[in-house]
Amino acid sequence: MTTTPSDESTPPRARLGSWPTPLEPAPRLARALGLGAGDLWVKRDDLTGLGGGGNKIRKLEWTCGAALAEGATTLVTTGAPQSNHARLTAAAGARLGLRVVLVLARAAGSSASGNLALDGLFGATVVWAGDGEPPESRARQVVEELRRRGEVPALIPFGGSSALGARGYVECARELLGQAPDVANVVVALGSGGTMAGLVAELGGGRVLGVHCGAVADPARTVSDLTAALTGRPCAPQALRIRLDQVGDGYGTLTEPVMSALTLAARTEGIVLDPIYTGRAMAGLVAAVEDGDITAGQRTVFLHTGGLPGLFGHPTTLARAEAALLGE
Repeated sequence: MTTTPSDESTPPRARLGSWPTPLEPAPRLARALGLGAGDLWVKRDDLTGLGGGGNKIRKLEWTCGAALAEGATTLVTTGAPQSNHARLTAAAGARLGLRVVLVLARAAGSSASGNLALDGLFGATVVWAGDGEPPESRARQVVEELRRRGEVPALIPFGGSSALGARGYVECARELLGQAPDVANVVVALGSGGTMAGLVAELGGGRVLGVHCGAVADPARTVSDLTAALTGRPCAPQALRIRLDQVGDGYGTLTEPVMSALTLAARTEGIVLDPIYTGRAMAGLVAAVEDGDITAGQRTVFLHTGGLPGLFGHPTTLARAEAALLGE
């Protein structure tokens, strides 16, 4: 375990990932979208090294660093049954020698494969929130139960999205500027909000396009509040670039634009996306080019935030992918 010591102004940080992540050209995908061959690049935050990779590792370096500094013995967090954040919290706990309790929302018919299978492999304990009970409420109960047993629990926020966790994406933005100083657009899935907030804090609202995935009720307010908490400066929700057109019938559903985007990325660049986050972000990029929000001649970066295990926990998407083998 490696923890970076801090001075009074810098919180402690647990070193969990492999940095910097690559920035790769995507010329065939760019041309398919109607951009120039050199316009589109992919920031590979799916290749972060721990637990199957993904953007949550950058946040967990900071939230786990704080937990270790406080003497935590157990990490507690919340999420959906196929939560990437929960999976990577379980992996981080294994790396750091901490117990992990995942409080997950119960979803009828949810697959036990994908992220859930990895949660078990990493040794996490899963507590299912009761029907109609918010996972956050059940998580607070779990924390109190652990304290009564003499443990020292640390409650990691939903999606790792707090001002502290968002520092990971301030670091990512700086890393990206070192790789592509002329970047004009960064397209990213907007889930719990911390990833976009960190990017906006460093790059400004004009360069970051967030694609809402349905994980929070008010994405603009969520991101603006996190950005303001991170920077200490006001951030107006209306100043953010956010697309709301890719949610479809809800967070867990697969839409035709997302399936089309998944297929396009796979068949032009061999890049696998998931149906909830990165697939929606790619569908948002397709729509942004179609309506002129993103144009040829601009350096555009698609931030690949991971989520591959979630694809294998989404039966509808798997069925569509398998049907292609049969020419259906």
